[in-house]
Amino acid sequence: MSTFEEVQQGFSMPLSEAMETQRAVRRLKQDPVDDETLLAILRLATKAPTGGNAQGWEFIAVRDPDVKHAIARLNRMSWSLARRMYAKKVNGDQKAARMLEAVQWQADHFEDSPVIIVACLHGRAFLTPMSRSSFYGSIYPAVQNLLLAARSIGLGAALTTLPLWSQTLARRTLNLPRGITPVAVIPLGWPVRGGYGPNTRKPLEEVLHLDHYGNRVFLEP
Repeated sequence: MSTFEEVQQGFSMPLSEAMETQRAVRRLKQDPVDDETLLAILRLATKAPTGGNAQGWEFIAVRDPDVKHAIARLNRMSWSLARRMYAKKVNGDQKAARMLEAVQWQADHFEDSPVIIVACLHGRAFLTPMSRSSFYGSIYPAVQNLLLAARSIGLGAALTTLPLWSQTLARRTLNLPRGITPVAVIPLGWPVRGGYGPNTRKPLEEVLHLDHYGNRVFLEP
């Protein structure tokens, strides 16, 4: 079991290195995550910008086995349907197959995560695209801060929304008042193996447009 004293130097990791080596780490040990480590990464999460500086976030750190089991059950119910859709996309793609295997492993061991963070917001997202963008934009920078902080000290983490397929059941599980909306779920724990490393993404030039969509002037001729 790692302690905060052993990993806190990781916070000095260059930001670019953390970004370039950040991955979704889904295979987690059952070793505890101590309070000092948990509080340190959540403090960094709350340094993120938020709409109107409202800071309307709430974070629930779940350690109770019964509550974790209930969240895991919601996750498995959602994954049982989503898995079929993702399985169709594999089609011989080894990278996609490995990801599918990792998500399945996480689903099978969800309640074994030492701690599960549920990020919430005050209020609800309205129907218009602008209001939804504004609403979720007030929590996801904090979630990314949390993920980068976890990566810097080697703490495994992966964002998922699968357990939130039913807001009613999620609220009931977490005893949330009606004015609080659960937005993201992040299981945390020390990686079973390795965990982080150089990530692979599409070249920027393939997704960058100048002035209007389709003007890919940065692509090589």
